[in-house]
Amino acid sequence: MDPIRVGIVGASPDRGWAARAHVPALRALADFRITAVGTSRADSAQRARQLFGAEHAFTDPRELAEHPEVDLVAITVKVPAHAELIRAAVAAGKDVYCEWPLALNLSEAHALTRLAEDAGVRHVVGLQTRYAPAVARARQLLAEGFVGEPVSVTVYGARQLGAGTGVPGWAAYTLDRSTGAGVVEVFGGHALDLVQYLIGDVVDVSARLATPHRQAIIEDTGERIEVTSPNHLLLDAITARGIVVSAHIHDSKVSSGRTRIEISGTAGDLAIVSGANSRSGISLSELHLLGSRGDGDWEPVSGADSPADLSLGTDADNVARLYAALAQDVRTGTTAVPTFHDGVRVHRLLDTIASSADTGRRLSVP
Repeated sequence: MDPIRVGIVGASPDRGWAARAHVPALRALADFRITAVGTSRADSAQRARQLFGAEHAFTDPRELAEHPEVDLVAITVKVPAHAELIRAAVAAGKDVYCEWPLALNLSEAHALTRLAEDAGVRHVVGLQTRYAPAVARARQLLAEGFVGEPVSVTVYGARQLGAGTGVPGWAAYTLDRSTGAGVVEVFGGHALDLVQYLIGDVVDVSARLATPHRQAIIEDTGERIEVTSPNHLLLDAITARGIVVSAHIHDSKVSSGRTRIEISGTAGDLAIVSGANSRSGISLSELHLLGSRGDGDWEPVSGADSPADLSLGTDADNVARLYAALAQDVRTGTTAVPTFHDGVRVHRLLDTIASSADTGRRLSVP
């Protein structure tokens, strides 16, 4: 198969998720070639073209999507721009990979999914944490009955983004609820997607969203800003199989952040825990798998470590695994990667959580 030619929208040469994850991931895979890059300014687009080895540079994302040497458009910009860029890619008849969160809300995610489906293009959402070796091994062990019948899941996740203290300038936009990129949407979305990926859909929720720290100071400038995005998510939920789920996910931690997803069953327990880079959240952390059977102690589970032949760093490894799975889908005509439909599934859960918090009522997930 000829390499899949990728155009990256949001390929800043200075900093950003594309440079940290997508570019090294694509460069490591023979099935892909970066042929085009796009940024908002001509000078940065040209610098990105040279730095990342692309043939073409654009400031107009429509021109990038329409270029005949682009097969797949990768969208790596902030959430409010996702819808317009997805529409441009779909209108050009190109496959599209959009980072998570897929959209600003559930209705927008629904509309984008229908658009991509009607156009007959492949659509992928960046729920790449599913491809962490610890997660893949946990899913295998659950299917094999390691824990017996799952009874409960307990999630604790905290990012080191201050507790009413300073935040870096690049993170300021995540504190504005209108951007759709707060701790609930990003950290919560990735973590709760893993819960559903491992044990099945959540069908009923009672949730609380809290914003105890309503102001923050930008470290770079000293500017004081209002915080409108919730700092904390508290969740009490249940799955269709009757598995109880409890979660506390938050941003307000001044010491090092961490994540633990513990699955308890009738025969044993599994725990996915964060390691390196854990202060940044589950999707950016090196993950490990621990297991315990009967009265035994917690011990590392074999086969859950990152393969030695893929050492691109915490940010890029799982993105590379998702891209590799996409190439396999293209070759075989299958759809194993997370699609926009999976994005809608997570948005639906987050939407119900927000409604439960707003109304103070326990709600069924539609």
